[in-house]
Amino acid sequence: MQDFISEFKQLFWSKLNNNKYNKIVFLCVGTDRVIGDCFGPLVGEKLKSLIGKKKEIEIIGDLEKTIGINNIEKVIKTINHEFDNPFIISIDAALDKKELVGKIVVSEQGLKAGSGLNKNSFEIGEMSVKGIVSYNTGMSKQNFILLQNTSLGLVNEMASLTADGIYRAINV
Repeated sequence: MQDFISEFKQLFWSKLNNNKYNKIVFLCVGTDRVIGDCFGPLVGEKLKSLIGKKKEIEIIGDLEKTIGINNIEKVIKTINHEFDNPFIISIDAALDKKELVGKIVVSEQGLKAGSGLNKNSFEIGEMSVKGIVSYNTGMSKQNFILLQNTSLGLVNEMASLTADGIYRAINV
C-alpha cells in the first residue's frame, strides 16, 4: 500500500507541477457486469465518497455510469470539450502475470482499455492506475472467462486500497 501511495503521489505531483492543467479528471473505466472489470467503477464510486465535490476534480465512471469500450471515445470527446486542458488519470482493471495478481500499478503512460481482450484500443490519459485482477492467458476468450470468475472480494479490496491511496496522495 505504501509503495502505491508514494509512487502515485510522486508521479501525480511531478506531472501536475510541470504542466498547466485546468482540471483533474479521474477516468474510471470498466463495467459492473463483469466482476473482474468492475475495478474502475468501484474505484470511481469510492473516490466520490472520499473526495466529494471539489471544483478542480472530476470523477467520471462509477457503478451507476460505467465507461466501457462502447462509449469511451464519446466520453473522451466530452471531457476534452467540457474541460480546457484536463489532466486525465485513467483507472482500469488489468491482466498480467500470475505472480502480479492483486498488485496496483501506477504508470506514467495512459492506459489501453480493452487490450487484454484484444479489443482495438488507444492510449487514454496522462497517467494510469491498473489493478491486476487476474492473469493474462494470451487468449481473449480465456481472459474474458477469468474476468467473469474473478473474486469480487479481491476486486473490492483492491478498489478500496486504490481509492484510499489516491485520496491520501492528493490531500497532502
